[in-house]
Amino acid sequence: MRVLKSVTFVYVPREDRILAAINAGRNDAWSCWLTRRLALAVLQRTTDFVTGSSDLAQRAPADLRGEMAAFERDAAIAKTAPAMSVTPGVVLNSTADSAELAERLTITQHAKGFHFELRGLRDEGAAGVVARPELQRMLQMLQAEIGKAGWLAAPAKPQTAPASAAVTAKPARH
Repeated sequence: MRVLKSVTFVYVPREDRILAAINAGRNDAWSCWLTRRLALAVLQRTTDFVTGSSDLAQRAPADLRGEMAAFERDAAIAKTAPAMSVTPGVVLNSTADSAELAERLTITQHAKGFHFELRGLRDEGAAGVVARPELQRMLQMLQAEIGKAGWLAAPAKPQTAPASAAVTAKPARH
């Protein structure tokens, strides 16, 4: 099990999956593919979990909790901005070649933040403890890639067939 030091999420249209590159460009690099189902489940459950466990949101009146959670998220994004860097495409391409399918991603509350663990089908993976702002940044990064994939878009409503023109004259037979 690798120690989580950095994570990069990138949507790869050819795979229709999100690549999670852990410690990209380092000796302890590892990567896996997040399927649509796993990515959406993680985003939904973790966002609810982080919002529900927010001291700031819990102290606010019920009608303002959503706004307080959004404020806390925005502050976390601003706080973690200096730690952001761009992972070169060459590094991402090389890590994608060896990526395995993600089996599970678990996030549990920990005394110093949240324990984040990602495991693949071959039982390899990475884990680490991240602070609340870091977890919120990671969720924001994952949400951005889900948006690029178009997975949050509402399914298109089936188009109804145009009403057939009323038949006014009987067909002629010869």
